[in-house]
Amino acid sequence: MQFDALRDANFKLLDDAVTDWSTLVGHLAELKKDAEDDLHQAANKADWAGMNATVSKEFIGKTAGEFTDAHTQAKTIHGILSDTRNELKDYHGQLVDAVEGGRKKNLTVIGYEGGFTVTTNVPPEGRAREDKDNSAEITALRDQIQGILNKATESDDTARTVLQAIADQSELGFSDASYANRDDAAAAVKEADALAELAKKNPDDLTVEEFDRINAGLKKYSGDSLFSEEFATRLGPQKTLEFWTGITDPNRGNYELGQQRLDQFDDLQRNLSMTLAHASQSDSAAMADWKRTMIDIGDKPLYGNHGGPMGFQVMSNLMRAGDYDDRFLKDYGTKLMETERKLTDNGAHRNGFWQRMGGDPWLNRIGDDSGSDPLTGYLKGLSNSPDAATSFLNQEYISRSDPDNPFERDKDGDGKTGKVSLSNFQYLFEERDWPQEVDSHGDGLHTGQNNLALALEAATTGHPAGENPTVDTPAHNAEQAKLMEDIVHSVSEDPSRLSKNSYMSDSMGQIAAEYMPDINRQLHAGEDHELALFPIAGTAATPDERDLTRFLYTVGQNPEGYAAVNLGQHSYTTQVMQYHFEHPDAYVQDRAFSQSENLKQGVDGVARTAGQIEGILGAGRAYAGELEGGAKDAEYNAALENASTWGGTAVGIGIGMATEPLTGPGGAIIGDAAGTAADEIISAITDGAMKDSSGEVIYRNGASFQDTSDSTYKLVETAARKAGENSDHRYPLIEASVATSAEDGFDSAGRKVHQYLDGEGIPRQLDTED
Repeated sequence: MQFDALRDANFKLLDDAVTDWSTLVGHLAELKKDAEDDLHQAANKADWAGMNATVSKEFIGKTAGEFTDAHTQAKTIHGILSDTRNELKDYHGQLVDAVEGGRKKNLTVIGYEGGFTVTTNVPPEGRAREDKDNSAEITALRDQIQGILNKATESDDTARTVLQAIADQSELGFSDASYANRDDAAAAVKEADALAELAKKNPDDLTVEEFDRINAGLKKYSGDSLFSEEFATRLGPQKTLEFWTGITDPNRGNYELGQQRLDQFDDLQRNLSMTLAHASQSDSAAMADWKRTMIDIGDKPLYGNHGGPMGFQVMSNLMRAGDYDDRFLKDYGTKLMETERKLTDNGAHRNGFWQRMGGDPWLNRIGDDSGSDPLTGYLKGLSNSPDAATSFLNQEYISRSDPDNPFERDKDGDGKTGKVSLSNFQYLFEERDWPQEVDSHGDGLHTGQNNLALALEAATTGHPAGENPTVDTPAHNAEQAKLMEDIVHSVSEDPSRLSKNSYMSDSMGQIAAEYMPDINRQLHAGEDHELALFPIAGTAATPDERDLTRFLYTVGQNPEGYAAVNLGQHSYTTQVMQYHFEHPDAYVQDRAFSQSENLKQGVDGVARTAGQIEGILGAGRAYAGELEGGAKDAEYNAALENASTWGGTAVGIGIGMATEPLTGPGGAIIGDAAGTAADEIISAITDGAMKDSSGEVIYRNGASFQDTSDSTYKLVETAARKAGENSDHRYPLIEASVATSAEDGFDSAGRKVHQYLDGEGIPRQLDTED
């Protein structure tokens, strides 16, 4: 800050800017409220269909979110400008007072470009007597003025730095960086620089106190936009990888950290991951360069000619927490799979480079796997970023026209094999020879395949794995629906792909639950008025009947998979019945029949399809029970009863029951979940057994296959009755007929299992425990 600039400052323009920003904040607050209440909520309540369900609704939601970000950014900028203006005015006043104080002591301050000077007004003939006093006063005034200018400069510079950083956060749209004042924003940037300098040190020399400061700082600021971007770019890609490897590598020389902070390595990994993920969302030029460089060094040894793990092996372990930028994840995944092809001759053999050997660093501290296989951490990252997961898993791994393609299959059933193209999903799920991992007890680990299942869950549903869809979750798009079809077909083609890896079945069951409208439509006989009977928002998945039967049967052999589909089916069936009771003309209007008769025909179709799904699932469950004995049944009971840990009501089954609009995420017919028929039924099922008003048990978790069928019929009857009660219009004839329709569906399920599973069939009865 120059002396003349501060002394002669005209604050009118800055005052006007602060006032204008204050006015803008007020206007944006109103627009934000209007966008949320009138635009966003109205869009959520609209009955979207087709492309509108996948494009318009999502666009409106994002647009409304931009108003929120615009208000946040304007409020932050107003606070920074206001703080800076007030401080500069204060420093201006201090400077004027200092100059005036000097004048009274016969001292003059003269400014010039690049600085200022302090001189005395005492005539030359009197200076000799006062040289000593003048010298001290001149020095004191000079230091006082320089101190004021230094503080004004810091105020101005920090404002410029944080305002520029906020502007750089988002190339298009607005940043969500929120700060109450300039000092908070400046403190975040300052702390980021300090921690980055510590992390640049040789990890062997990092003290316990420095480790604690980095860990605590990353935890505190990991969600801070300015901090995250400043820390990541100041540290740089190479030093980021060296820092984490040096901390976690037991072969390095920092024994003090290993002895005193080993139990906190997982916290550091998580906090560092969250920080880098948040930083990746920035559109700044520095962060764009960071992302490009990180991908470029992914296939190179960390220490160059001195070896070390590949960049991908390190960085992927820093993707296990947080939501990374989709574009970065896609580009990273493309280069990662190029490297996988290169190291495996296009997948012809195991990737020995990513198999942990005895002396290799233990790069992962979250969970049991070593982190040597970069796909394990990367897939966990994808499970938090649905759009990137969809894109990556649908991406082609290798083309059938590639002369070095090692994959040949008999696609036509004529006994002749030929080269086939594979997507990343097909390669990872069907063909990849995963590096072996064992836990501390020597038991095999399958973290990579588990993370693949989580990534598939996110990729097909449109929300992070392990979470439930919300009112803002878009309806399924064409890419998601295609991947769901590919999953169903792959399991149908070779059920052992799932049955031998049953730990993936919980995610498969969740996927099926969220595609329950699509499954019902595909298993329902006939096509006339099917869209009205089972409405679907967005793009419908259309796996064929054979594939669905084999898929559901296989999922049903796993307790967690069975529980997810079972609850999803019962909840969807109940909700769709309630919808049709509330809208009796939604299915079909045939003037030759009464409205009640038309409605009965539709609801019977719903019940029949529900019976099919329950029959197929029950057959898979019974088969698993006979293979493993009665003890298996206890696992199924526990899985249903423990479903309350991930919801336990209509909200928890993952098909959007908690949302407000008529057609919700995935196209499920929904209403307000609390107090609905579906909520009552699902809550009762997860309690272990459901009773009617007379105390009779109408749902048993299944000691035999007969229990499954009987419970299905009773639940369908109960669903019809409760749906009628909740819609204020009961239909006794429908309530009396739906069980028969469900029985027809259950019986047809048995025929389909025999037909499509080579006679594997429905076991006679589950073994029961004494």
